Amino acid sequence: MSSENLDILLVEDNQDDLDLALHALRRENLANKILVVRDGEEALDFLFCRGKFAGRSVDQAPKLVLLDLKLPKVDGMEVLKQSKSDPRLKSIPVVIMTSSKEERDLVASYNLGANSYIQKPVDFEKFRNTVKTVGLYWLVINQPPVAQDSQPVAGTAHD
Repeated sequence: MSSENLDILLVEDNQDDLDLALHALRRENLANKILVVRDGEEALDFLFCRGKFAGRSVDQAPKLVLLDLKLPKVDGMEVLKQSKSDPRLKSIPVVIMTSSKEERDLVASYNLGANSYIQKPVDFEKFRNTVKTVGLYWLVINQPPVAQDSQPVAGTAHD
């Protein structure tokens, strides 16, 4: 899948949660282009244009990242920390969607720059409605900042 004009980067390793999220987003026609990655390392490779994503430009950022915390290889907190500490990526909304009920995870997520923190509902219908609402807000209602061409992007030539 081309990452050009990507609507959502969905970072989820649980197949059931992944299937439910994709079903909800597609059923409501909220996202035309969704890229799924199954671990934190792959998410970072995508965001930072490394590995199999080396051919893409960081300027082709997703409009939204839906990020699980409990991921293989690199956990969601580290993905959040690295993406929000990079000036090229920090304005991308990151919504934590996790089964964690730990207050420390919630606090740490916001301290690292998460835009929203949602505990995944166990109930199928509630989960579907939650994903639908998240997609509706971040992709339709929310007003993102306009990219500023006057600021040079790290690692690129600027005239």
